[in-house]
Amino acid sequence: MPTGGRSTLTQFLIEERRRHPEATGDLNALITDVSLACKAIAKKVAFGALADVLGSAQSANVQGEDQKTLDVLSNAMFLRANEWGGHTAGMVSEEMELPYTLPAQHPRGKYLLLFDPLDGSSNIDVNVAVGSIFSVLRAPRPGQNPSVQDFLQSGAEQVCAGYAIYGPSTMLVLTLGRGTHAFTLDPLLGEWVLSHPNLRVPEKTCEFAINASNSRFWEPAVKRYVDECLAGQPGPRGADFNMRWIASLVAETHRILMRGGVFMYPKDTKDPARAGRLRLLYEANPISMLIEQAGGGASTGRTRLMDVKPETLHQRIGFVFGSKNEVERIERYHREDIEEGYEAPLFGKRGLFSSATA
Repeated sequence: MPTGGRSTLTQFLIEERRRHPEATGDLNALITDVSLACKAIAKKVAFGALADVLGSAQSANVQGEDQKTLDVLSNAMFLRANEWGGHTAGMVSEEMELPYTLPAQHPRGKYLLLFDPLDGSSNIDVNVAVGSIFSVLRAPRPGQNPSVQDFLQSGAEQVCAGYAIYGPSTMLVLTLGRGTHAFTLDPLLGEWVLSHPNLRVPEKTCEFAINASNSRFWEPAVKRYVDECLAGQPGPRGADFNMRWIASLVAETHRILMRGGVFMYPKDTKDPARAGRLRLLYEANPISMLIEQAGGGASTGRTRLMDVKPETLHQRIGFVFGSKNEVERIERYHREDIEEGYEAPLFGKRGLFSSATA
């Protein structure tokens, strides 16, 4: 067997469908179309400057963020791959203000596709791993153009979620609600091959990821958690922790799925008008489903993230996910009556930025 006895993505999807005799195959076909878009994006990423796709597109997305050339190309690839097959009723993306209306000649299906076409694109010019994130919901009105309201479903309503990571190898990580599974793209066969079935996030960890440059804006519970980690073996946790920060949600998620850890992009006071930095519908929700299906936890910092009812398409939210025990600890710290004005010793003797004379 060309794949060494491992299942391809197509075989995996067929086996999943056999578990549900009532299934029509539309979801399998949609996932196949998404995986094709990811293959096309992987090619563009791999050629980098040789394909003249690096740098700014000289435009901004709906959030006012500078769009990279690959942001625009990746968005178009997702739309083209998924608009024609009759499996989706509509799509929404980080790069578009409103839902994408399918061309009139294409049939409307029974699913909604939500995606971030190129997560971590600010890293593309320095050759750091980037990826694509996607989420699939049932269309409340199959066969019709969806309204904005149709997309505003909680993460618990997702039927499928996944991401592709474009790194040293290209991988597709997927859940249909029966575990989280990773497929590696065989560049010779052009096939996604099941390489990591049934991924599990360890319940405990000694590794955390957070952008420490925002420490002055953190809420007391987050300061407390990070301080205890930084205190190391002599501190209240009794263990030395390592800190990681890649600034690519897909890369952070992949590391945690492969070896554990906890990721924090919490609500803070940097911009009081925002509940967080990451987008609920096409970043936090799909990553939460993948993490929960791998035995981890995913939270706003206070409550289960997938229980949050979205209010707008581009809603942002605080996001904490990873090893279940650590996520529960952070939620507990938020619940406890922490003394107001908590002083985080980030700049003290055991602090992250301690000086030689501290």
